[in-house]
Amino acid sequence: MVKALTFKGDKKPKKRKRTGGASGKADDDDNRQLKTAKPSTEADADADADDDSWVSADVTADISGPIMFVLPTEPPTALACDAIGKVFTLPIENIIDNNPITAEPHDVRQVWVANRIVGTEHFRFKGHHGKYLSCDKIGLFSATSEAITPLESFSVIPTADTPGTFQIQTLRDTFLSVRASRSSKANASPEVRGDETEITFDTTLRIRMQARYKPKLKASKEEKAREKISRAELEAAVGRRLDEDEVKRLKRARREGDYHEAVLDLKVKGKHDKYG
Repeated sequence: MVKALTFKGDKKPKKRKRTGGASGKADDDDNRQLKTAKPSTEADADADADDDSWVSADVTADISGPIMFVLPTEPPTALACDAIGKVFTLPIENIIDNNPITAEPHDVRQVWVANRIVGTEHFRFKGHHGKYLSCDKIGLFSATSEAITPLESFSVIPTADTPGTFQIQTLRDTFLSVRASRSSKANASPEVRGDETEITFDTTLRIRMQARYKPKLKASKEEKAREKISRAELEAAVGRRLDEDEVKRLKRARREGDYHEAVLDLKVKGKHDKYG
């Protein structure tokens, strides 16, 4: 289930207290006991699921879930769309010293949900209004389509000489780029196009994403969760009291993936010690 996006400065919603007489009190007590009894690994998993921090995608395989395209403009802007599907650039407010690797969205219009198209290496990008990013044959972007066609399909290519940056390529082998606005209005925002045929500075962008969707971070958190097991849980698994070396051995086995074999070895050792 995709959770609602939150931004810096948003207040956390307060949970309403349940009032239901004796039965309500009993429910509250049950919930309190369940919460108290929740294993640490489950609590950690819940905390990971609530991780709303933003990090940079390093490789194409990282890209999944809510993302923000940080465009190579000065100051940095993000690719955005409005409720009717108009695509434009929007200045980034949540950023430190105009450094793109610190950028976070302050407006839901800057957020796209990235997913691979099944059976391909291509990506689709869904806007906040449920429509997909599209680039037509003359290079104009919009977000009005509810279906995926070649116009809504993109390749994400790492930039060879600039790690941590990407090129967004259409299926016509042209690239997303930004350029100065041709509008006569003062302080007009840069324009985004999809008809650039060469990789240039103007096609090179960064992708920011929510940390909980980044595979490397998810794997690291899962490994830490595996390490977090109490002595009581280990002793319950083996069926007897353990000394310090045995506890360390089991914790190491959980990290390395042979926990169940180690538990079995200690159970057999315990039987030998008892009857030997």
